[in-house]
Amino acid sequence: MPASERTPLESLLRRDRWLIGGALAAAIALCWAWIVPMAFDMYGSMTGSAAWMMTATWDFGHLALLFAMWVVMMAGMMLPSAAPAFLLYASVIRRSPEGDRTPAHVYAFAGGYLLVWTVFSLVATVLQRLLAGALLLSPMMDAQDSRFGGALLVAAGVFQFTPFKRACLESCRSPAEFITRHWRAGVAGGFRLGVAHGLFCLGCCWALMMLLFVGGVMNLWWIAALTVFVLLEKLAPFGARGGRFSGLPLVAAGAGFLLRGFGVFG
Repeated sequence: MPASERTPLESLLRRDRWLIGGALAAAIALCWAWIVPMAFDMYGSMTGSAAWMMTATWDFGHLALLFAMWVVMMAGMMLPSAAPAFLLYASVIRRSPEGDRTPAHVYAFAGGYLLVWTVFSLVATVLQRLLAGALLLSPMMDAQDSRFGGALLVAAGVFQFTPFKRACLESCRSPAEFITRHWRAGVAGGFRLGVAHGLFCLGCCWALMMLLFVGGVMNLWWIAALTVFVLLEKLAPFGARGGRFSGLPLVAAGAGFLLRGFGVFG
């Protein structure tokens, strides 16, 4: 339809698409703009954006930075695969009686989703400090003990075959069905819907995110590999089957780590 023939509401709704899509793309880009330089510095001179990680005293300020790092990393890793759900929700709201408030609904949905991963980030921050205190993580924030790394790999591999994993993954792979089944009206309802979607997403991916402790919490290639894997698992046509098949190499790799850790390979 030519721009001159659009009603004011139609023009507003078209702007909403750009506003929501642009905000989502900007959020993902900003997250990676912080992750990438920090990761390079972590495995480089450590005099730049990652210098604070070398502290000998983890006071409140350093713990806050670690928590912020996890929040940004989780947002950067999970938002790409959640984007279809956000955009589909925007499309549903746009066609509803509340269509003139589409951005508010979508931002509430995104806020609920990110709240779940923020809570996970808090747990991961505490867990990282506990693991480092137990000498299970190296100063480079990867598994220092092969037995620990192997156990995480085996656990993640076995989890890929569980009914709980399949149920959560199916919800993530079918956003239309999820939105229909869990629909809540209003902006507050959008927030609750986002929390529900975040919980399903967390249930699907928590074990994979724990593998950051194996390959390195700030290992850029490991972060990118997990991000791509989650993206394919949720969006690719073969994602559901591929996710299950991935359990076998994870278990095999974990067994290798365990055997090496127990001295079987010398």
